[in-house]
Amino acid sequence: MQVTVSDSLEQVAASDWNRLAGAANPFLSHEFLRALERNHCLGERTGWWPRHLLVREGGNLVGAAPAYLKDNSFGEFVFDWSWADAYSRAGLTYYPKLVMAVPFSPVTGPRMLVDPRSPAKDVMHALAGGAIACAERYDASSVHWLFPTERDANSLREHGFMLRTGCQFHWHNPGYAGFDDFLARLSAKKRKQIRHERRDVERAALTIEVLPGGEVTEAQWETYHHFYRSIFDRKWGMPSLTAGFFKEIGRTMAERVVLILASNGGRYVAGAFFLRGPDALFGRHWGCIEYHRALHFEVCYYRAIEYCIEHGLRRFEAGAQGEHKLARGFLPATTWSGHWIRHPDFRRAIDEFLARERAAVAEYVVEMNAHSPYKAGPQPPRPAPDPRHPRVEAAG
Repeated sequence: MQVTVSDSLEQVAASDWNRLAGAANPFLSHEFLRALERNHCLGERTGWWPRHLLVREGGNLVGAAPAYLKDNSFGEFVFDWSWADAYSRAGLTYYPKLVMAVPFSPVTGPRMLVDPRSPAKDVMHALAGGAIACAERYDASSVHWLFPTERDANSLREHGFMLRTGCQFHWHNPGYAGFDDFLARLSAKKRKQIRHERRDVERAALTIEVLPGGEVTEAQWETYHHFYRSIFDRKWGMPSLTAGFFKEIGRTMAERVVLILASNGGRYVAGAFFLRGPDALFGRHWGCIEYHRALHFEVCYYRAIEYCIEHGLRRFEAGAQGEHKLARGFLPATTWSGHWIRHPDFRRAIDEFLARERAAVAEYVVEMNAHSPYKAGPQPPRPAPDPRHPRVEAAG
């Protein structure tokens, strides 16, 4: 097997890449990743430089991994700023580093893309080794696989990568008949809180539209992008995604895009952007130019939950962070990342830190589950572990 590095997905046929990526995770599609490249979301402005790994055998693409050389740690959602600071204090250089991820997207999915007709173990071995070779080629300090699946995390551990855990909050749909059926499963206190928040939005007499990508006009994309930028204007940070990016995936991924817009008296005042797969909805970006009590919860959570129920989607991932999601029906879910550190002394120090952190994250997940918003008794089912792969240990 031959591993090469590509600085653009333009060099890879969409059909070849998507055959490896599959249809379950829209963030891994050629259309999504190529739109980031084409619309000035990457490169010098944001510090993400494409260096995709490609594995070929007999001229055929049998494996791939989205990969980027980074000169900062923005847009990753697995925070290693303290590692970079420690390198600096030791007189060493942490950047560049190699990141195997989907830019600006804290969504778990395959990071080792394998042709289903090829021996997965061999292809994953080639990708793991290829990532380290690529890091050495560009004099990178480290390699970071962000938000891999548990299968990929197992493979990375077998290849000497250190594992890190995190926690998000996901909503699960066991087959609710409607939003009221979902509410009926919650404790009385949480059910009352959600109904109160939804009434606040009703009293504001706002109009809320749930639009599939193919129905969003260019003017609506421009309006939404203004909302998206406004969040960064009010907080420290830089809007990485351009209006051109949203417009392009609205065309090329129309069946996977969902946009929810809220208007007040005919004037749009807020919006949220989502992507969907065959069985899951992924909430990504919210913005507003006018404050209304509980509008964020209505647009980002409750309308999205209704969408999942109406369309039979089994899971809703509303993004990183947010203990406030627990009170609204979301439950903790462990996330993974894999890390290779070139410097042996820093590798040992980080390995010790990660062991302590994994234990703390495991305790945190237990604590959050103890505060479940659901009534005592059966909880919404979680996806069963894949019996083909052993579970990764969360601590130790």
